[in-house]
Order: sequence, then structure tokens, then C-alpha cells
Amino acid sequence: MDKTELFNRLEELEWEDFEVKEAKFSIPKSSFETVSAFSNTNGGWLVFGVRHQNSGFEISGVEDAERIEQDFTTALRGDKFNQKIRVRSVKYDFDGKVVLAFYIPASEQKPVYFNSRKNTFIRTGSGDQRATDVEIDAMYRDSSFGLKDKELTGFTIDDLDERTISDYRTYLENVNPEHRYNKLSTEQLLEKLQVVVDGRVTIGGLLVFGNEDNLNRMLTDFRIDYLEIMGTSYSDAPTRYNYRLYEEENLFRFYFSIFERLMKKIDLPFTLRADGFATDSQPQLVAIREALVNLLMHSDYFSPMKPRIRVFLDRIEFLNPGSLPKDIESIMKEDFTMPRNPIITKIFRVIKLSENAGSGFDKMFTGWKSYYNTEPLVSNDVDFYKITFPLTRDIISEKASEKTREETREETRKKTKEKIIEIISQTPQITTDELAELTGITAKGVEWHIKKLKDEGLLKRIGSTKAGSWEVVGR
Repeated sequence: MDKTELFNRLEELEWEDFEVKEAKFSIPKSSFETVSAFSNTNGGWLVFGVRHQNSGFEISGVEDAERIEQDFTTALRGDKFNQKIRVRSVKYDFDGKVVLAFYIPASEQKPVYFNSRKNTFIRTGSGDQRATDVEIDAMYRDSSFGLKDKELTGFTIDDLDERTISDYRTYLENVNPEHRYNKLSTEQLLEKLQVVVDGRVTIGGLLVFGNEDNLNRMLTDFRIDYLEIMGTSYSDAPTRYNYRLYEEENLFRFYFSIFERLMKKIDLPFTLRADGFATDSQPQLVAIREALVNLLMHSDYFSPMKPRIRVFLDRIEFLNPGSLPKDIESIMKEDFTMPRNPIITKIFRVIKLSENAGSGFDKMFTGWKSYYNTEPLVSNDVDFYKITFPLTRDIISEKASEKTREETREETRKKTKEKIIEIISQTPQITTDELAELTGITAKGVEWHIKKLKDEGLLKRIGSTKAGSWEVVGR
């Protein structure tokens, strides 16, 4: 049967991702790799009693299903993994053949591994891949997503910058005079904003309202790196940069200093309102403001990488330490919002510097495209994401987009090649059709990649086409 037929037979399940194991008499060791991968990625169903054969599936059944189900769930709740994993299980009976399905949820605390850290896996395509040290470190940082800036510091309200607090209150009164927070005392305001909790300053509160000395006591070399380069790259610029904003007191100060510079770098044919906000005729300014606030709200300030804005002659780049919580397509489609730093987010939303709902990406995309005729480009990695706003239109922006698309295609080819090598190293007798199923590309695509690998001296065939096997050179 094919995948659709299998799904129809297991009709109760909602498939996000899945993996089948024969598991006729015992629990396959590779099951624990899949549990780790699902937990560290987006969750999925692990099905026992189904055999993957060529490009199809066959129900083989599980013998002594109650024992295997009990042993498996006990292992997941025991000490084998670094966290207890609660699964949902479903049992099916197909003409006397028992199939067990287990839903492995995505973990909120990553990484999830068994026995030791090196047994950390992630899900790529339809396979389990061992995570690199970089990916594992990023998981540890992302496990505090939405929580880190709520942590309490050893500072009190007396350690905050009084001038910044005063300027914030003045700004709030100007942009939102009817807001109930205007009637609060300073202490009450900071408590409402969660800058101060139980008499202690939160990390988010210190980042926005702290002074330079106290911020540097908590963070090494605190800054938002802002550079202006008179070229389209460092290589064609007369100097490495012609302007650099070295330091500011805190995030509130950084926002206004950087925004003042950015306003001069984009086309603004209309007059700004007195409060500095763009009108409906200035969607490009709304877009760039959203990008700046997005960087301040979502950066991982404890990453060794610094938040960075680079202004080239043909583009503006915003680099955020810390990855996106979801892929950009899902964020845009669902209007998904999950701020990395919710306290910082609330502080900026109260004074209307960010959206009250949604991620702000919709305004970045629609606002920029309505004026520059091209959308921002978003790239996401394990420990950062970057948003690029092209400053030119038509031919130049199309060339930039094509360059980015080609870089994406090249990166996809590289990952597919690495995946093929990994699969072949584990299963040297695997067929082209089986490789196509596991990698998610066509059989012709697999043949193209294999030819490239052979030409590069990374792969060779041992024996005949039908009865032989592959050998990965250098492993």
C-alpha cells in the first residue's frame, strides 16, 4: 500500500510527521532516535507493526503487543531519556495483525536525548539526523524562549536609569494620553510592565530601563551593533564603515538613536507626523520600524552573537541572534506571535511601537512591497535569523532576489547530498527508489546527486548494479 492508503487505514491519526518500524518481536533501537528527533522538532507519530518496503508499506503486525507497548512507554517515562516523555498511544487490529501508534509531542524543553547528549537527534525531511553541537547549543538557548527576560536579577528599582523612565512616561503621555498607565505612580507603572517583580528588576526590565554599568554587569559587551557601509559589500566600500553607533544606555535609547538614522536611509516623500509615526502613505517606514522593534523584542541577548543592523547602499539587514520559533511561512499564514522576550514586547506595545497582535511580519512585507515593489527576504538558521530589505527596485532587486534564491537552492542541494551520504553510510545496499522515498526527491534527482558524488570522489559502487552496494569514500 502507498502512504495515502496507510493514512486512510489509520484514519484516527492526524499526521504531522510519521515514522514506521516493523517491531514485530521487540522495540527497534532506532525508535529512540525517532523519539528524540520528534521531541526536538515538531512532534510526530511513531508506528510499530508496519514495514517500509521499497516505495510502499506493508502491515506486518506486532507480536505480544501489550508487552511491547508497556516496555516502550515505561522506557520513555523512565531514566533512558533526560526528560520524561508522555506519549499518546492508539492500537489497531487489521485482520489479527496488531499495529501500535504512538504520538510523540514536541518538547518545550529541548534538547531531548537518550543515554547521553551525543544521542540528540532532529527531524530533517523524513529521516532522523544526529544534531551537531551548534544545533544542540541553540536548543538549550531556545528552551528559554519566552521565559528568559522574566527572570529576576539582583537589581532593584534604584538601579534603573531615572531619565529613561521619565522619557518613557513622557512618550506614553504623548502617543496614548488616555492610557490608564498614565495615572500610575512610577513604582506602579514599572510593576504593571513587569519591570519590577517582588521588588527585583527582571532581565527584560533591565534591558529597557537599566543603565550601562548595570547592564554590563549582567551581560558581556551589551550593545546593538549598527553600521552604515558606503557600498553593496565590504569589498567595494572605501572603508569598512562610514558610521557606527557604538553604544547607548539601554534598549529604549538604542531604539530612538537607530530609528533616527534609518529614517534617513529610505525614501520618505511625505512629512512625518509630530510623534514620529508614519501615516498610511508611508508603509515603508512602518515596515522598517517593525523590523527594528522586532529585533529588539526577539533577540537572544545571551547569545555570543550581537543583534546587528547593517545599512548598505542597496539594502538594510537586520540580524537577530536566536532562531524563529516557526518557519516564516507558518508565521505569516497563522499570524503567529510568540515573543522571545515578552516583557520587552509589552513595554514597547504600551507606547505603540509594535503590534498588539500578530508578529509584525505582515506589515514588514506588505509595507515594503507597496513602495519598493519587492518583499523583504528572511533567512533562518539554528542560532539566528536575518531580514533583508532591498533599497532598490526592479532590475537590481530582481537580481538580488535571484541571487538569494540560487543561494537557497545551493544550500538545499548541499543538505540533500549530506543526507544521501548519511543514509548510504548506514544502508549501503539501499536502492535508488528507497533513497528517493527517504529524501523526498525524485529518483532522477537521486541519480543526479549520486553522479555528482561519484564525480567528486565521495561515493563509489562496489559490485554489480543489482547485487552490489555503495561505499562512502573517506568514512
